[in-house]
Amino acid sequence: MKKAFLQLHMAVFLAGFTGILGRLITLNEGMIVWYRLLLTALTMWLLFGLRKKIHHISFADICKIAGVGFIAAMHWVTFYGSIKYSNVSVALVCFSAIGFFTALFEPLILGKRINWLELFLGLITLAGIYIIFHFDTQYKTGIIIGLISAVLASLFPIFNREFLKRINVETMLTWQQTGGLLTLSVLLPFYLQRNPEPHFFPDAANWGWLLMLSWLCSVIAFQLSANALKRLSAFTVNLTYNLEPVYGIILAFAVYREDQFLSKWFFVGVGVIAIALIIHVIVLIKVEKKLTQHAAG
Repeated sequence: MKKAFLQLHMAVFLAGFTGILGRLITLNEGMIVWYRLLLTALTMWLLFGLRKKIHHISFADICKIAGVGFIAAMHWVTFYGSIKYSNVSVALVCFSAIGFFTALFEPLILGKRINWLELFLGLITLAGIYIIFHFDTQYKTGIIIGLISAVLASLFPIFNREFLKRINVETMLTWQQTGGLLTLSVLLPFYLQRNPEPHFFPDAANWGWLLMLSWLCSVIAFQLSANALKRLSAFTVNLTYNLEPVYGIILAFAVYREDQFLSKWFFVGVGVIAIALIIHVIVLIKVEKKLTQHAAG
């Protein structure tokens, strides 16, 4: 159990590390995501293919999963775009709005009952983001792009949970990365017309960071998370993934010293978001206790 817990925290830490790498890589956001998808898809086809983990699925399922892969690709493009137009800390604060959009879209897409508490906590998070948006005006463009990223990030896990009811995770992820790569490849020429990239082929340093982004933050993070999910409860997983923006912001402060360039209103906004996070943690703990008592009874 302790090993699984450490694996999960490492997976979440690596997910938070993507923001640091996004700033280190000097390519524009479209090219970062295209190379990330290329390297990740090739690695998954090789790794999972050799282990015979990629199962046969229908063409209709491939198209649906590829469509969700496109949503995931656009999430990453907007996430790295948010970093380019603001900084890592602001982009990760915007990412924390994913809870609100998930609480909003999941009932609409799956026909479930609305969780009013999660919706309310999400509104508190948005209030914290609005404080930063209103007072730190230099980050407005980055915040808008970051919120679009959070909307997209809330969508593909909803669809993934439905796919995983009948398709194994390795097959789904491999086709999803491939679908994201193919659909982004179609759009990339139009994107590059509006956002030219002077260096289409990465230099040695960028190749190194891209390989870290693909192998550490995608393939290895997935493996760690998948291993942990076999041993840990949904409660523990949900609670731990709330720490992703926290890890990312701490890393941004340590690596780039972004705390020195942020105004007091950023920290006020983060404080409001932290209140929502703490309330969510308390609620999750109470729900887990009730489920445990019910199971024991």
